[in-house]
Amino acid sequence: RSLSAAVWEHLRHLGLQDFPCGLGSWNKSRFDARTRRGRTRLGTDPARQEEDLLLGEENPEELLGLLSDQHSPWALPPDCSPQDQHLREMAVLTPELVRGSKVFQVLRSLRIVGKGVEEVDDGLLQLQHLEELILSANQISRITSANLPRTLKVLELCCNAVADLQDLCAQPPPELQHLGLGYNRLCSPLQDKYLTADFWPNLVSLDLSFNNFTDLLGLVSQLSSLQKLRVLVLQGNPLALIPTYRGFLVDSLPKLSILDDIHVGPDERHQFHGLARQPELVRSEARVVVSVGEIKGVPDPRAQQQLEVGSEVPVITYSYCVTYEF
Repeated sequence: RSLSAAVWEHLRHLGLQDFPCGLGSWNKSRFDARTRRGRTRLGTDPARQEEDLLLGEENPEELLGLLSDQHSPWALPPDCSPQDQHLREMAVLTPELVRGSKVFQVLRSLRIVGKGVEEVDDGLLQLQHLEELILSANQISRITSANLPRTLKVLELCCNAVADLQDLCAQPPPELQHLGLGYNRLCSPLQDKYLTADFWPNLVSLDLSFNNFTDLLGLVSQLSSLQKLRVLVLQGNPLALIPTYRGFLVDSLPKLSILDDIHVGPDERHQFHGLARQPELVRSEARVVVSVGEIKGVPDPRAQQQLEVGSEVPVITYSYCVTYEF
């Protein structure tokens, strides 16, 4: 399924041409200039003209109230974006600006979440002023940067199936400030080379959480070129299990303000100072300690059996093997 199809479906769901939005018997007089000019030429009283013209219609404040009242049947669900609400308000006050494909000229943010989108097609280029694109929880495996508006500043692709960044980095949006790639299928070392300032010179925030990055040294060497990077999320990757993981990143990326949703303070920087110059401490291994508190439902092998002297009853012993699979 293409993104363009999902966008049109989303716009239809907003009902920008249906009551209380759009043009209709509920507000036609406000936009029918020809009717107003025609009645004025009849020579009747202007005040009476306005009264007759508005009879049976709704004023803009009442129509906007139907959109904002949470108990109204025309209210949007609470999880809808501010952009959706703004579009509907525009459809009440200036419906001619959001009619048909004209709506693409006013869209600054687009949120298509969980709609089964598989392809970001070139139809998105009609949104010439788009700055924020959120495509979380879809089925996108590859995204072609040539189909992205050059004005884009935020691109969120969380919870998709992206495994390769090559197509995305062919012509990336030059002003992009946030790139969200959490919960995808990216891995080291093949994708590390695409996470540099050569492709993302203005990147401030990067989310790579819950992928399959394993090479901490290789990844840091690429990320260090992102001079504007302030927010980084890497939790959920195998490399986050390395004992010196956080300290090495904090010292290697001195401009970082937030790592894995935790603020990087001066005390932490002082604590890990110099760790970046000791790469031999970054070993690709982890230690897991498993403690068994209690086992129920099996005989205790330590219990001593009380046997009478000279008894010929055989002694029964118990032993158990516990296996952990990771």
